[in-house]
Amino acid sequence: MSDKTATVAAPRGNYKQAMFIIATLFFIFGFVTWLNSVLIPFLKQACELTDVVAYLVAFAFYVSYVVMAIPSSMILKKIGFPKGMSLGLFIIAVGSVIFIPAAQMRSYPLFLLGLFTQGTGLALLQTASNPYVTILGPIESAAKRISIMGICNKLAGIIGIFVLAKLLFSDTEAVSAKIDTLTGAAREAELDLLASRLIMPYAIMAVVLVLLAVFVRKAHLPEIDQEDETPVQAAATGADQYGRTSVFGIPYLMLGVLSLFLYVGVEVLAIDTLALYGEYTGLAKNVAANLAIYCLFAFGVGYLLGVALVPKVLNQKTALMICAILGLVFTAGALLTSGNISIAFIILLSFAHSLMWPGIWPLAINKLGKFTKTGSALLIMGIGGGAILPLIYGAFVDAIGGNRQLPYVIMIPCYLVIFYFAWKGHKKGLPA
Repeated sequence: MSDKTATVAAPRGNYKQAMFIIATLFFIFGFVTWLNSVLIPFLKQACELTDVVAYLVAFAFYVSYVVMAIPSSMILKKIGFPKGMSLGLFIIAVGSVIFIPAAQMRSYPLFLLGLFTQGTGLALLQTASNPYVTILGPIESAAKRISIMGICNKLAGIIGIFVLAKLLFSDTEAVSAKIDTLTGAAREAELDLLASRLIMPYAIMAVVLVLLAVFVRKAHLPEIDQEDETPVQAAATGADQYGRTSVFGIPYLMLGVLSLFLYVGVEVLAIDTLALYGEYTGLAKNVAANLAIYCLFAFGVGYLLGVALVPKVLNQKTALMICAILGLVFTAGALLTSGNISIAFIILLSFAHSLMWPGIWPLAINKLGKFTKTGSALLIMGIGGGAILPLIYGAFVDAIGGNRQLPYVIMIPCYLVIFYFAWKGHKKGLPA
């Protein structure tokens, strides 16, 4: 690389071990993150919520990335990347533990606190692991490495959704019918029993996460060796080798943050709304709860194509442009058709999304030099799009009387911005 953003200060023999551990972390990301697609319809019933309130599940989870990304960057500067990963896993475990009293009391605010805590741990993990995997090899093949990590992420999501859906929705039709016949204390007792189904899976998850945190701490991952970097709070105190004095004065990075914000928003929107949309089209709850699995399969196919084609056949920019165009086409299909065909188009959106993160991240982080960690933190803040777009969608649904199809139109401008970033935006202000 002409610009050495960072290097991993470790013998080459540690590369495979580092990649294996990072792949495991991406597996955890997927397992925890994509459970939200099951939690939203489950908590909507158990806590008797409206659409927009139910989507606070996504808001509480993803808004933590906005709140905690910069603190995460500061923590990583203090303790380093490997220790930061271990700490992130422990924090996710704490969030999982919070689910136990939340389920016992059927307290939606407490569930949201647990989700925010999990998101906090994931913000720390992602702030560390994404630049880590990007920097483990040449920037030109970063999308390929991130695609491999994405396969681990989506495989975990498939497993997590399948298991949790079985635990929560195996007899959902009978339970729903019973609840509908009850009132008063009897109804409350049945809803309490329903919520208690979350206790066992989240208790097991907490134990596994603590064990994994200890393993990562003792694994002696190589540290990333970077130049001293200007923090956001003091970004104007000195220039880098290109004369840049502020991370906020790097146009392609700012456009990358916006693109990632919108990408995560449409990614989460397509997956986390699908169960309720499936019910809206007439599918049974237990069938609709598993629809997200097909989204993750579509993601996996896209990632495999990314591994095969990037950068040998397609460069990262071209792959991102193609994905944005597919997003527009599939959204139009979802809006203009109905029933299972419309659902199929929404599932196909995940195929379109598969190479967006691998495409946006390396283009946005390219040649940041001393601003790499802070730039990574800002990109992680972009994950907050997963908090905002589902809420906008849910408010739209409630505002138009429960129509869950038309509000998908909000995705169209998102893909147009992502297309612009891939086409020209990633070059704005990029050093020669």
